[in-house]
Amino acid sequence: MEMTNWLPEHSAALRDLRVRGMSYSKIAHTINAKFNTAYTRYAALSRGQRMGLGGLDRPAPSLPGGADRPQPSSPERPSLQSLREVRAGPMADVFCWPKAFSETVELPKLRCAEVVPRHLSLVELGPADCRYPYGGDSEGEVVTYCGHPCQPGSSYCTPHFELSRNPKLLARPVLSIDWLRAIGAI
Repeated sequence: MEMTNWLPEHSAALRDLRVRGMSYSKIAHTINAKFNTAYTRYAALSRGQRMGLGGLDRPAPSLPGGADRPQPSSPERPSLQSLREVRAGPMADVFCWPKAFSETVELPKLRCAEVVPRHLSLVELGPADCRYPYGGDSEGEVVTYCGHPCQPGSSYCTPHFELSRNPKLLARPVLSIDWLRAIGAI
């Protein structure tokens, strides 16, 4: 933590600007411009609190247009009954849970591959063996791999390759070799 030593003239300026009703952010900016210092808003706030000038209570609203807000007709706090009446109005439904959270959702049926894995470790896998993982779902559980021969151009055997693809999508490539030759990419 960096210690800052406020000079007496800086502290006097802080006191004067706070009495005028300025925010600590504006006070820090004004002092920095006047004395060529680098105080932050927090430094001015902390120094003001140590001097007994008050904390974060702001004398004026900090939002633009805040002075035009209607002021409450009576300075008394609203009663609990009046708060309940306001809450029972048309805004009461605003804070309800969305329907997605209040309804039961039917989970899709899980698919599985019709293959019995060999359960090989990563070290035991060969370059053409299926790398579909099994296990590792819980803490300390060993991860093994399918180990059956891979489908050409894939890291998975045919059953796991089909399992890893969306069956509803077409399996045609986006770019064909003929198209790539036509544009000169090959």
